Amino acid sequence: MKSDNAIYGKQTHPQTGSITRRSWLQLAGFGAAAMLTSMGAAALEKLKLSDKEWRQRLTPEQYHILRKAGTEPAGSSPLDKEYGEGEYRCAGCDLLLFTSAMKYNSGTGWPSFFAAVDGHMETQRDFKLIWPRTEYHCARCGGHQGHVFDDGPKPTGKRWCNNGLALRFVPAQ
Repeated sequence: MKSDNAIYGKQTHPQTGSITRRSWLQLAGFGAAAMLTSMGAAALEKLKLSDKEWRQRLTPEQYHILRKAGTEPAGSSPLDKEYGEGEYRCAGCDLLLFTSAMKYNSGTGWPSFFAAVDGHMETQRDFKLIWPRTEYHCARCGGHQGHVFDDGPKPTGKRWCNNGLALRFVPAQ
């Protein structure tokens, strides 16, 4: 039978039973990384609008996606085939979410990115299709963007699969 230390991945000194310096440094590093990630999202001033204000600001299709976690049909967004230099911003609040350097052709019919701007997305588990997925949304306005999967290219291995109507492309000057 495995000890609690083996089960939980802790490394302890074989004679004293105290946590090793290597394990302590790893735990401190993970904690610092988690704190920096949460600080990035916390530093953004949240945009809170009434439902009426959101309906006035967005098209009906954008409202359905950003505020009701809808999905546009695959292949329907011109942004899927947009490969010019520029920025991809949240259609709800204009927060920078991706750059053209992060974009790639996933072949799925939705704009896809291998990375997102640090601290500008928040994630949560989604069970709408029975199996768990990771939904992500804009950290400023909470607008639903899409889902992130672990089948993307290097260097991250991630595929941030985004609804085109949830984005606004701003070409580089």
